[in-house]
Amino acid sequence: MQQAVDDLVALLDVEDLEVDVFRAKSPQDGSQRVFGGQVLGQALVAAGRTVEKDAPAHSFHGYFLRPGDPSLPILYQVDRTKDGRAFTTRRVIAIQRGRAIFHMEASFHRPEAGLEHQDEMPDVPDPEALPSLGERMAALIPHAPEAERAWLSRDRPIDSRYATQLDLVNPGKLPPRLMVWIRADGALPADRLVHQCVVAYASDMTLLDTAMLPHGIGWFDRRWQVASLDHAMWFHRELRADDWLLYVQESPAAALGRAFSTGRLFARDGRLVASVVQEGLIRPAPEA
Repeated sequence: MQQAVDDLVALLDVEDLEVDVFRAKSPQDGSQRVFGGQVLGQALVAAGRTVEKDAPAHSFHGYFLRPGDPSLPILYQVDRTKDGRAFTTRRVIAIQRGRAIFHMEASFHRPEAGLEHQDEMPDVPDPEALPSLGERMAALIPHAPEAERAWLSRDRPIDSRYATQLDLVNPGKLPPRLMVWIRADGALPADRLVHQCVVAYASDMTLLDTAMLPHGIGWFDRRWQVASLDHAMWFHRELRADDWLLYVQESPAAALGRAFSTGRLFARDGRLVASVVQEGLIRPAPEA
């Protein structure tokens, strides 16, 4: 869906307002709050705009402080914490109504020679052998609540193909491990920062799902309040977000209303290109 991918690139393309101050909007699709992956991607774009292009992002750690309101613009203020010969550090604060809704520490690194090793990529079916996200969504529409059907039927910029077999509505109780092929569903510009930001956007899509698998919680279960609390990511090697990446996710623990998940992203040739860690809120919904 090239148009959906183009819309995502435009969404992440923050507007320069002033020195180190940027503005971005949210899709007007009826969502009650801003998707966390959107804020991650926009904040990383804002930070990257203040860094020389020969120093790509190598890590970031963000905290979601308040729900974002999609009806309002988001301001991103960048603090130039450090400009070093090898490493550059930026702090980004996302603001709505004069209050911080998110903040991020991001580090950029000029590539150097060094040691290399990595985990092996699991053996899974090729993405072409698996149904597309659109096909899976279409199959869910007849069984979904009326309020969810428009959300299920819309075009999406990220195609996700589940190598882990599960029923998205009634998954049953499964081990807390989820493997999904992901890629932008269309061509992206050559800009390295764009690819990193699109992968950051996509990395927030299924991590909390992984933590819910041992408890049999499906997509439309409204008994639970679910939200990302923080999100950290490390980029190990060059990647392309419009080529298939295998997202291997695990949730080692959940307790005290919080769930902890990790993820590893492998390029199709087996290279480990990025790692992700997230803690999320999963607690009984107030009306439950």
